[in-house]
Amino acid sequence: MERAKRINAVPPYLFAEIDKKKEAAIERGVDVISLGIGDPDQPTPDHVVERLIEEARKSSNHQYPSYVGHREFRKAVSQYYFNRHGVEVDPGDEAIALIGSKEGLAHMIWAYVEEGDYVLVPDPGYPVYGIHTSLAGGKVFDMPLLAENGYLPDFSAIPEEIAKKAKIMFLNYPNNPTAGVADLSFFEEAVAYGKKYDILICHDAAYTDITFDGYVAPSILEVNGAKDIAIEFGSLSKPYNMTGWRIGYAVGGKEYIDALGIIKTNTDSGQFTAIQKAGIEALLNTPKEFRDSLNSMYQRRRDLVIGSLKEIGIEIPPPKGSFYIWAHVPKGYGSAEFVSLVLEKTGVVLTPGSAYGKQGEGYFRISLSVADDRLEEAMKRLKDLF
Repeated sequence: MERAKRINAVPPYLFAEIDKKKEAAIERGVDVISLGIGDPDQPTPDHVVERLIEEARKSSNHQYPSYVGHREFRKAVSQYYFNRHGVEVDPGDEAIALIGSKEGLAHMIWAYVEEGDYVLVPDPGYPVYGIHTSLAGGKVFDMPLLAENGYLPDFSAIPEEIAKKAKIMFLNYPNNPTAGVADLSFFEEAVAYGKKYDILICHDAAYTDITFDGYVAPSILEVNGAKDIAIEFGSLSKPYNMTGWRIGYAVGGKEYIDALGIIKTNTDSGQFTAIQKAGIEALLNTPKEFRDSLNSMYQRRRDLVIGSLKEIGIEIPPPKGSFYIWAHVPKGYGSAEFVSLVLEKTGVVLTPGSAYGKQGEGYFRISLSVADDRLEEAMKRLKDLF
């Protein structure tokens, strides 16, 4: 049976390939330390787990969930936005529950992109943006994220003929993979650009609450009039150590939430209600001390890695957001070559920057979501190699 032509050009999913290489090394007897995937090593807070257990025992939660999300979960998202960003979100028609933010980002493309439409995609960037654009028949226009620009796109460098044909622009701050951050003035510029060319701004805000050194990440919805042209995707995965729970949300203008909902309600049947109610617990009842402690841990790990890389001649400024380190490969190596060498010689898994786009060539990414002792061992192996 011949597969659909639309998937012939789709590369294997990045992290699935990393998993294959890791498993192959483990089978050879290598003590592998994976710094590849951003999957928190810390447990979900106890009060969230206990709420899930409580709700999972209720038979009323065992039926189909709401297609757009339980009303109380959407109200919790709204309350979180008011508490955290000072933004009012109508839980009735400006919020929707997601089975993790990843599916929402992908479904948003299908809601708006038709054959030949352009989508403005950060390069380097999360692969889902570009892959689903191609699957939907759209055209990807790469927006380079360069170190000299603070890993922010230069809107003035986008040709006007492309801007006029674009349907969506993806942004992601704090950024994966570069760990770049944005301030409110950048989002003001993005919103103005979106309104000028009628481009929907989709902000992937998965790392908003993972920040350091006094930096507080803004929401694009803090910009006056942002709901007219923007939608923001949030996730409980990173700030509450809930990657496996698959619970997230989107908030923004009613028109965009409606469009996303049409795709979702015809594709999935929503997230288990008990998980949504545990999500309420995470959003509204997690002590500030938990988040402060989590960020202190990642900052400590960040400083360890930056110091270790400096010892082998790789110097980078400390990033203020996300839990990634984005660094140049040593002189004389390509991204894939360097990462393969490190895995072969040390058993440490890194992510090649080239996997995130053309502008990622010459870089590699380290995830800080690994236990302290294993991270220390990984850095020791790197220093011993070089």
